[in-house]
Amino acid sequence: MGAGPARCRKCAAGYRSSGMRCIDIDECAEEVLACPGVSMFCENTEGSFHCQCAVGYTRRGDTCERSQTTASEEKGLFDDIQEDEIEVLQQMFFGVVLCALATLAAKGDLVFTSIFMGAVAAMAGYWLSDKSDRLIESILKGR
Repeated sequence: MGAGPARCRKCAAGYRSSGMRCIDIDECAEEVLACPGVSMFCENTEGSFHCQCAVGYTRRGDTCERSQTTASEEKGLFDDIQEDEIEVLQQMFFGVVLCALATLAAKGDLVFTSIFMGAVAAMAGYWLSDKSDRLIESILKGR
């Protein structure tokens, strides 16, 4: 009886006979569900295997339970975005739209030229009203 490459008559648990040798059985590959539950994964070891908990899960006896998460771990992609960053993104978006309309207007199409002029006026109005509100607010606060 043995586990290694020596001449064996009977292999130990977790090994199978292959000719005159005992080779490790990969229980993770051969068994459909070596580990119970979707929150576990199988890790093959020499002569055996272990069930490990997936990331975000903690071992409780024979099962893995979801770990307690803090509010900061569950933040979305845009949860930490600041107001000034939103404004910059809006201005970039309008800039791209204006460039696209300017390109079309430069080709001489009257419809696109009028849309471009309207977009420029709208963007200028938005920018000036937003900036003027901040300027007046900062003057009133004495900054």
